[in-house]
Formats: sequence, structure tokens, C-alpha cells
Amino acid sequence: MNIICSKMPYFAISINLRSMNSIQANNYLVHFNQNAYEALNKHLRENKYSNIFIIVDDQTNEHCLPKFIPMLETDLAIEIIEFEAGEANKNIETCIEIWNILTELGADRKSLVINVGGGVVTDLGGFVASTFKRGVNFINVPTTLLSMVDASVGGKTGVDLGNLKNQIGVINVPQMVLIDTAYLETLPQSEMRSGLAEMLKHGLIYDAPYWRQFSDLKSIVFDELDQLIYRSVEIKNEIVIQDPTEKNIRKALNFGHTLGHAIEGYFLESEEKTTLLHGEAIAVGMILESYISLQKGLISEEEYREIKAIIKSIYDDVIFEENDIDPILELLIHDKKNEYGLIQFALIEGIGKIKINQSVENKLILDAFQDYKS
Repeated sequence: MNIICSKMPYFAISINLRSMNSIQANNYLVHFNQNAYEALNKHLRENKYSNIFIIVDDQTNEHCLPKFIPMLETDLAIEIIEFEAGEANKNIETCIEIWNILTELGADRKSLVINVGGGVVTDLGGFVASTFKRGVNFINVPTTLLSMVDASVGGKTGVDLGNLKNQIGVINVPQMVLIDTAYLETLPQSEMRSGLAEMLKHGLIYDAPYWRQFSDLKSIVFDELDQLIYRSVEIKNEIVIQDPTEKNIRKALNFGHTLGHAIEGYFLESEEKTTLLHGEAIAVGMILESYISLQKGLISEEEYREIKAIIKSIYDDVIFEENDIDPILELLIHDKKNEYGLIQFALIEGIGKIKINQSVENKLILDAFQDYKS
């Protein structure tokens, strides 16, 4: 894989942005729209950084940096480090290449890393910064809906190990997170739907009225989307503040992800399958795990039908052959929530509530796949 490094040329553009209050997370702030750039430039003035390294993928380099760079007010040298977009490149090999580039370009303990991109960029870039010279400061600028509401909030950084999601990493918070919803104008609809899955999850596990706002997507306008994103970040933050290192309630955020990650990993590695976006896999996982919740008596038949209908109205069905299921179940063994060799699920206990540390027998998982097909 080729990683490109370049000095940043200057672009002049004007952006009209809405303003929203910042959210206090664990030892850092999440800033929104115009407030984000004001906070960033204040941070640059108050901290004596030696230089700035901006990590991007090839998509955000083309579509997002021309919006981001003109907002920076600094005389510091800026280097751009670009890698090829995609989950397939979220691995330790990419990290090694970037660590080598940082070393060659004279990065030191007073360098600042700014990650501009989706979840792959913020996860990997945060891990690179957290481990280079035992840790340099970093800032996340999520540019996809998924990374705004999920990947850049909560301090999780890391990379995949083969087809095993997020197996290598650390929990380390950024200096700040900057969310500018204007970047969403660069996203294809498939990526918007992918991010929407995490917002649906936040409603299902924590806020039933929020969940029901998504029952008619056609009625949502852009200004309302800003507020929906804001509430989604609030929900995740409220959970993470209670349990920063995922020993208890933070496990709620894994609803849909135990099976969803296994499905995503299997489709990523299979030569016969089309790779799924993260949200597409999580959408399937939420239906499957809602069915399991139903069978365990945690939700009603009516609630399950509502969940299945809304999610299936947004996402295309994923086709599973009989010989797909066993390899997916094998990947469950490596899920990060497992303890003492037991697979642990976070299941919903009615819409808007969660029950963590739930064991599930294989037969129930197989039944869930059968029901998904119906």
C-alpha cells in the first residue's frame, strides 16, 4: 500500500455554518460547526506545538481538506499523510508506514496529529498518535456521519487484526473533537445510511422517543439532522462518562455489534462476498439481536416487528447462504466483550433500555438468522 506525504497548499472557500453548544466529554470537549474552528485555533495559539501532521485517506484528502485547511490559523509547518481509504487498510502495517513517515519528517513529542476522516482514519490515526513516542497530542475531525456519532467519541483507538475488528488498540482521549456537519455534503447516500445505524442504536438502547423520530426518514430536513446528530453524540457521551473503560454500562453500545462485527469481518475477508459498510452489518446485527431479545422475553412481539420493519425499510437485505453461518459464529469467539470464554451480548430490554452480559446459545442465533430471511 502506498502512503503519500505532502505539504498542504492553501485553498480559499467560504462556509456558512450553524452553531451548537459544545459537549463536555471525559477530559475533552466536542465542538460543533463554527465553534469547532474557533476552539481549534484557540488551542493552537495556547499550545506551543512544533509542527502539525494531518492524517487523511485519499477520499478526505480530495473532498474534505479543501474545506478544513482554510479554517486553520497557524504559521506552523503542516504535513499531510494520506493512506488508501477502506477498512481493509485499518491494520498495523498502515500504522508502521505512518510511524516511519512521522520519524522521517522529524515529528517529536510536541507535534500535533489531526485526524480528518471517517472512522477508519480517526481510529487508526488516534492509535498512531497514542503510541508514537509513547503518545503525542491528537485531535479528531470526523467527516462521515458514522464517525461523528460513534467512532470519534469515547476515546477508543485501534486497528483490526486480519478480519477481527478492533483487536489492537488503546483507550486514549483526543485534545478535542470537531464536528462540522458541512462535511456530510460530500458523502454518498450509502455512507449516510451506514452512520444512521449507530443513531438508531442509540435510540434503541437509551432513548425511545429519539428512536421513533426515525420512523419516517423522508420527513427529516437538514436542520433537524444537525439536532439528531447532536443528540446521538450526547447519548453516547452520557454512557461513556459513566464507564470510560467499558467495564459495565458502556457495553450497552455494543448492541447489534456482537453479531454485526462478525458479519462485517466475514464479508470483508470472503472473496465471494461484497464488503459491507459498518452500518450495513450493524443494521443486520440489530435485527438479529432484537430477535434474540424477543425470544428471551426482553421485548414484545410488537416492539420486535417495529424494529425489524424500520431497519429493513432503510437497508437492503443481506443474503446469507447456509455455509456462511458457521464461519460467522466462529468469529464470535474473538469478540472483545467475551469473558472467561463465554460470548457476551448486550440485548435490549424494551425499546430505550439495555441488559448487558447476556449469554446466548447457538440455536437461538441460528433461529435469528432464519427469521431475518423472512
